[in-house]
Amino acid sequence: MIWLDLYVMIARLQETCLKSICLECEENNDGPQLCFTFGVIADIQYADKGDALSFWKTGIRYYRNSYHLLQSAIEEWNSEANQPGFVLQLGDIIDGVNVKLKTSQSSLDKLLREIEKSKAPFHHVWGNHELYNFNRDYLIHSKLNTKVLEDTSALCSSTSPTCSPNNSDPMQFYAYHFSPFPKFRFIIVDTYDLSILGLDRTSRKYQQSWDFLMQDDNPENANDLKDRCEEYCLEFNGGFSKEQLEWLNEVLTFADQNKEKVVIAGHVPIHPGAKHGHCLAWNYTAILSVLHAHACVVCYIAGHDHSGGYCVDDKGIHHLTLEGVIETPPGSHAFATVYMYDNKMIIHGRGRTPSRELEFRK
Repeated sequence: MIWLDLYVMIARLQETCLKSICLECEENNDGPQLCFTFGVIADIQYADKGDALSFWKTGIRYYRNSYHLLQSAIEEWNSEANQPGFVLQLGDIIDGVNVKLKTSQSSLDKLLREIEKSKAPFHHVWGNHELYNFNRDYLIHSKLNTKVLEDTSALCSSTSPTCSPNNSDPMQFYAYHFSPFPKFRFIIVDTYDLSILGLDRTSRKYQQSWDFLMQDDNPENANDLKDRCEEYCLEFNGGFSKEQLEWLNEVLTFADQNKEKVVIAGHVPIHPGAKHGHCLAWNYTAILSVLHAHACVVCYIAGHDHSGGYCVDDKGIHHLTLEGVIETPPGSHAFATVYMYDNKMIIHGRGRTPSRELEFRK
């Protein structure tokens, strides 16, 4: 197809220009040294279905095309000279419409077969569409659970509070951390730890989440709770439990002590300045309070808001929300390769995803 050939030509030209900048940095002994690279992609939301309006009627969802965009993203990552060490898949890998089509498993299998072609391992984040299609018990035992890639050598023992929770318990939060390069740590967090999606309604976690939403209100549908928390306490968002916040604090304390730089990846944005619509974690202020207590945190990366977003908060933490593949038309794209330096990260965006240079706070 002509548009695809044109896109590939433009993407390769962009990559050549960015690589020349990175090589200049590497060759300059006085400048920053390239440490490693990784890929990032969000909200693929594949379904074998024709194009249709989004839930909010604000854009078109290109369900079938999203599969081809994942294919081409993997092909580009595989062909890069500076091979990404890993890829962050930020959640919503297939769309909830698969439930009605009865194609949840086949759609997921189709995308996982493509992901197996990647030279770099994928770290999977869980979004609301994973929980529309599957319950947490299924996800824990699926290939979307990538806790097998967790770094356990540095700080995890059977009694350590920084160990991630039980890998087989669906009531526990899905979160873990890994260190791809000395003095860097990545943390995968569960923004649906508090949620009414994917849980047995008789479970303690479901009741805990429902109580958080209801408080003094008692509407029939949680999506009507717009007055109490500024239109973000909606059931397609979620939050962190007290247990996950405590665990995150412990991991960040370890990173502080070891002078590491930390990037956190979750599906839902946690800062109002990094989103355009209603996509915001229920208890984002509590999450930000934990992050702001630690000098190690340099960036929080999310998906969920298909329009994307970016801000730097008053503590110097970058909040990057990646544009959604699902609302990316043929002829464009939405993914990035990130070049990590000791003092900054360079985002090489494709298509709808802009390129950025984000300096780390001193």
